[in-house]
Amino acid sequence: MARAEAGETPPFGGEAAMRGLSAFEKRLLNTLQTGLPIIERPYAQIGRVLNVDERRVLEATRRLAKRGIIRRIGAVINWRAIGKASTLVTACVPEKKLKKVVTAVNRLEGVSHNYLREHPFNLWFTLRAGSQSEIKAILTKLSKRFGLEFHSLPVKRTFKLDVRFDAQSNGRRLLSAERCPLNAVRFPLNVVDNRILERLQKGLKVTSRPYDFFDDDFENYDCLLHIAEMLEEGVIYRIGAVVNHHKLGFVANAMFVCKVSEARVVEVGSSLANLNIVSHCYERYSPAPHAVQGNLFAMMHGRTQTDIRLTIEDFVKSQGLGKWELLPTVSRLIRPQKRHAKS
Repeated sequence: MARAEAGETPPFGGEAAMRGLSAFEKRLLNTLQTGLPIIERPYAQIGRVLNVDERRVLEATRRLAKRGIIRRIGAVINWRAIGKASTLVTACVPEKKLKKVVTAVNRLEGVSHNYLREHPFNLWFTLRAGSQSEIKAILTKLSKRFGLEFHSLPVKRTFKLDVRFDAQSNGRRLLSAERCPLNAVRFPLNVVDNRILERLQKGLKVTSRPYDFFDDDFENYDCLLHIAEMLEEGVIYRIGAVVNHHKLGFVANAMFVCKVSEARVVEVGSSLANLNIVSHCYERYSPAPHAVQGNLFAMMHGRTQTDIRLTIEDFVKSQGLGKWELLPTVSRLIRPQKRHAKS
């Protein structure tokens, strides 16, 4: 199966990336992932929690960003709450077409993740647009261009959506997380809210007052109140650090897919979401019969594919599940952006 020629191949294996992280830096990384306080000087507050001064927190955060361990500090946004549609897309792409297809997919504005997985349906990417009909039109255009079927698997129910990696576990577990509020009703945004979301999505600079990013036209608005309101309404899940998990020892990941009856999907999905290797867990609408079979999907992270498989085999056995698949990641085909994680 094609690897590096189609895109970036992440470092699946090795312990070198974890060397050099101090105990303080690991604690700081966990704290920053949990969330940046919505106050004027959030790094001073983090310093009080970690029993150090603000200057040390800022210097360490900038150092971690420079090393590429922190990719950005910004918001995790609930796109559905502001009227956006998203989906997971899969396709069976022959190796001879893979490079051209990957290039075309990566150029789409709404694509943030794109992976090559070990499965006949080898290409998997997330796509966001203004509506499901717009997503359908994009995929129809891709299908006509390449003579392939692109299958959309939109979310039916979310059990977990929180990517936080325990820097103190050497790749063995994710940080525990509360359930994300899922806003089913569109939240009305004004011009200030939209401006804030745009900046938070790009990322915040690591300064003592990171929320002071409005120009004079907006000086009469209280940015912190707007952010707090959007957090309360579920428009923003959290504001915090997005890390390079490979550099924290999480060098293996795989997607788990299983078929669960409607009567049991909430029970099984909730239990699956509680596993300490699971970052995302969804019930999805099933694709065409000849595509990947299953309605419950989860993303799993660990030190090795063997660790992940042993954990999921125990889970499958405990739940009495029948049909299931584990799709290991072969390579990441789109490079995450590192933005504004500096002074």
